[in-house]
Amino acid sequence: MKIILRWLFDLFLRFVRTLDLPLLGALLALMAIGLAVLYSAADHSPRLVMAQGARFAVGLAAMWALSRLPPTQLRNWTPLVYAASLLPLLLVLLIGTGKHGRHWIDLKVFYFQPAELLKLTLPMMVAWYLNGQALPPRWRTVMVAAVLIGVPTLLILLQPDFGTAMLVGISGAFALYLSGLPWWWFGAAFSAVAAIAPVAWFWLLRPYQKHRVLTFLDPESDPLGTGWNIIQSKIAIGAGGMTGKGWGEGSQSHLNYLPEHTTDFIFAVLGEEFGWVGVVTVLSLYLFVVGRCLWIAAEARDGYSRLIAGSLGLAFCVYVIVNGGMIAGLLPVVGVPMPLLSYGGTSAVSLLAGLGVVMAVRAHRPVHGR
Repeated sequence: MKIILRWLFDLFLRFVRTLDLPLLGALLALMAIGLAVLYSAADHSPRLVMAQGARFAVGLAAMWALSRLPPTQLRNWTPLVYAASLLPLLLVLLIGTGKHGRHWIDLKVFYFQPAELLKLTLPMMVAWYLNGQALPPRWRTVMVAAVLIGVPTLLILLQPDFGTAMLVGISGAFALYLSGLPWWWFGAAFSAVAAIAPVAWFWLLRPYQKHRVLTFLDPESDPLGTGWNIIQSKIAIGAGGMTGKGWGEGSQSHLNYLPEHTTDFIFAVLGEEFGWVGVVTVLSLYLFVVGRCLWIAAEARDGYSRLIAGSLGLAFCVYVIVNGGMIAGLLPVVGVPMPLLSYGGTSAVSLLAGLGVVMAVRAHRPVHGR
């Protein structure tokens, strides 16, 4: 019996040897909390929880598979993977579906959101390109990287999906930042965006996007219309107090005051039912995930590995900040999910796959002296 148990234990260790266990533990804790909050937000219906659990399983499988690939192999495949991820972005403009545009492709079995793939493949591509250049990058290198970032960002804007386009663009920009690009480049880019903002307001933004910006500036101007989401979200968070109302006792979600309470605004459900304690616990787990990714990036032995692990970790941080700021009324509502808490398949799978790449950097790190 001892021989069998030892054999099973050794088999388990070989199976998980490429997974970073501290990072995996934090992610599993976030997924468990996410499923618990989703069960409450969905009025104790197991259907959404089982569907999300299946997506987590697919994401974990992708994480494990990618963690076993050496970064050198990932680097060789990066241009092909990047090009392949652009094709669905073109396809969704033709046959896509969505509430305010064309964001999803109906595969009958599930809905697929192509833009989510670029959160992984774009920073990989920028890291691949910068790895073969002199660093800090020169202006020509920056221009080529800007094209690599701009093409998918523009395609996502055409859907239109401003929130995802912003996050995709930022994920690529982080790779540039970590390559040593001076701050004044980012200041110049911000100034350029600010300069074309009036043009975007009158010619590019749709009416519902303008309403979101105006509502962010003054949600009380239309409390029963466009301001409803932010107002109810603030009420839910404030009602939670220190320890919350208790699991399944949140009135804002169960009485249908809080919109999108299983997706974009699920963090408000967490705040109402688990209070300040629950919010701080989840934010601490998020902070650990980001810190672990940055530590793995700092320990990487080559430029590609360092850039991809660091950019994916920083991008994860931005996802949390944008959704948290959105539900707290500090940022406009842009339809960005909270990582591993919001209900959604493509986002969860692509996120876990990206963290699998980070784990691959750690698992296949060369040892000094070899």
